[in-house]
Amino acid sequence: AATMLEMKRACISLREFGCEQSLLSRPDGSASFTQGDTSVLAGVYGPAEVKVSKEIYDRATLEVLVQPKVGLPSVRERLQEQCVRETCEASLLLSLHPRSSLTLILQVLHDDGSLLSCFLNAACMALMDAGLPMSCLFCAVTCAIDTDGQITTDPTAAQEKESRALMTFAIDSTERKVLMSSTKGSFSVSELQQCIAVSQKASEKIFQFYRDSVRRRYSKIL
Repeated sequence: AATMLEMKRACISLREFGCEQSLLSRPDGSASFTQGDTSVLAGVYGPAEVKVSKEIYDRATLEVLVQPKVGLPSVRERLQEQCVRETCEASLLLSLHPRSSLTLILQVLHDDGSLLSCFLNAACMALMDAGLPMSCLFCAVTCAIDTDGQITTDPTAAQEKESRALMTFAIDSTERKVLMSSTKGSFSVSELQQCIAVSQKASEKIFQFYRDSVRRRYSKIL
């Protein structure tokens, strides 16, 4: 018999997406990404010269900087930077640019929940805009589990506050593998597996959105 948990339906609804590429003139690639009322701006600089102290002889050095809407970066931003860097390093072909540096700057414009997944989606679009070689694209989905065990995808800030667990997964575009996971709160192994499955399913909608927005952009040029 199916357990009560498995019978509880996960609600795969994503807020409306918006994206614009190449909107900044100085970076080598840029993108804005919105999910509902959460919006982020991403800029990619490089490949460029790297400081000798940070040089890696067989691949590019990737630096990720998160800038909050107000004030200075804190521990929260450092953790977000690490999650974004891990994901980008898993998909970028950094060995093609040895002894050089790539810098990804993420600026929070508005945070209404699912901020980490919005960062990752903006990062992927900015990397594409910069024309950097990648083994796959990636997108991210945030899931919130409430006290009843109901899973909500792409939660708002209010839904995040009500949740007992919050998870963000970066999913790759070729095999729908999990490239990075960030979790907080208390949850069971089966809830974790359920959230991964839900995120993989939701990722299809986001990759479709990527394809549509890139197609729209290039149809204007051609």
